[in-house]
Amino acid sequence: MHIGVIGATGGIGSRVVTEALDRGHHVTAFSRDATRIDEDRKNVAWNSVDVLDADGIAAVIPGLDVLISGFQPGNAARDTADTVARSIADPTVYATAARALLTALESHPRIRLIVIGGAGSLEIAPGIVRADSDALLHETLDAIGLPREYSAAVRGHRDALNVLRTSNRLWTYFSPAEDIAPGERTGRFRIGGDQPVRDADGRSRISTEDAAVALVDEAELPRFVQRRFTIGY
Repeated sequence: MHIGVIGATGGIGSRVVTEALDRGHHVTAFSRDATRIDEDRKNVAWNSVDVLDADGIAAVIPGLDVLISGFQPGNAARDTADTVARSIADPTVYATAARALLTALESHPRIRLIVIGGAGSLEIAPGIVRADSDALLHETLDAIGLPREYSAAVRGHRDALNVLRTSNRLWTYFSPAEDIAPGERTGRFRIGGDQPVRDADGRSRISTEDAAVALVDEAELPRFVQRRFTIGY
């Protein structure tokens, strides 16, 4: 397959590139400024793209089978604090990016889109979504060490999902586990839909390496077209 990855230098995006290459796929890796990339692996080409520019996206995606977007404002892999600050300053950017991606796909309707989003829009109990409650959001943000103002960004991810849900394009939304961090590639995890997948201790967790496995699995064998999915141990 030919897989495009937006945010290919990010924590999840970079692992998606590696996972796809290891499986023998061709990858076009997108970043804001691809001229800075030093790449010597086979079957990967780098290209610059602005994820908020629908025409620019449309111009660089012909030939792709799947486009995976791990867009984050700033460079989350190198400067988490900057990404957090940018996300708080403009939480509408996630929905704006979703609209731009969908608009770009209007001229390429056969390309599937997988958007890497957030976990805050998952149902933690029937009808209860963390993104809808300040108290629940603040509890979670306090626990993981993010400022409470980041609630706006969590809701921004939820709004992006709602944008996708109004579209008839071939989209999929991926909510990672609530606790996601670099770790081991096990290839062993469970898949869910709109509720978090929790382990025996009640934790929703996954490594970024296994998130990449799940994303490339979905690229190869689509199971969640026009739906959201999540994973966890």
